[in-house]
Amino acid sequence: MAVTMADIQHLRKMTGAGMMDCKNALNEAEGDFDKAIEIIRKKGQAFAAKREDRDATEGCVLAATDGDFATIVAVNCETDFVAMNGDFVGMTKSILDAALANKPGDMETLKSIKVGDRTVAELVTDRMGVTGEKMELNVYEQIIAPTVVAYVHPGNKLAAIVGFNKPNVDTQIAKDIAMQVAAMNPAALVPEEVAEETKEREMKIAREKAIEAGKPENILDKIAEGALNKFYKDFTLLQQDFIKNPKQNVAQYLAAQDKELKITGFKRFTLNAE
Repeated sequence: MAVTMADIQHLRKMTGAGMMDCKNALNEAEGDFDKAIEIIRKKGQAFAAKREDRDATEGCVLAATDGDFATIVAVNCETDFVAMNGDFVGMTKSILDAALANKPGDMETLKSIKVGDRTVAELVTDRMGVTGEKMELNVYEQIIAPTVVAYVHPGNKLAAIVGFNKPNVDTQIAKDIAMQVAAMNPAALVPEEVAEETKEREMKIAREKAIEAGKPENILDKIAEGALNKFYKDFTLLQQDFIKNPKQNVAQYLAAQDKELKITGFKRFTLNAE
């Protein structure tokens, strides 16, 4: 049977595939829409296998909350052109919505959740067939707390989520902390939570710099400790200078708003080079 323009447009609306891909799939399927859809999906699987070794460093990062649950989802692709495409952003949003609705415990569970008649993993594979680029669900982070907040920086390359110990935290306070996390990239909430390997790395770097500068050996440990304390001030959230008022740190800002208010945790992800 002859394939009409209306048929091609209908298949394109159903799959998001290009006009020529839809035309070829319908011709191969002899006008059978179900078969044509399967042909397009198999094309996506073939692209996935073929592009496994490609770098996917662009993408879309989104975050949102639902009640006491906050999540970040990031889907990577190869080029900024695809990352900014409305259909790609829409797919990422549908994965985010699936995470909010189902609150999966890990990424593998998220990948298995159905969005319509396709799993999240299959959605990503199908989109690869449409764009010809490698794509992957790269990040799934979550926080559960009495109050949660999400912040997505304009451009969909950076997002942060934060949890608090009390319900109904003032919206502006919660937003301030989420923007602090996004802007200042803390490594931990407090010094005690900084990974031991990070502490050792910072002290090693400080010692090496001191040796290069000709400092005497008997003060190297003191110099290293000083450098580590500076690291804590710069990279632990509660000790960081508050971005909206550098005369106080984040802990002091929180105490000034509510002495009982605590941050229970935070997550941050960015595709930007830092």
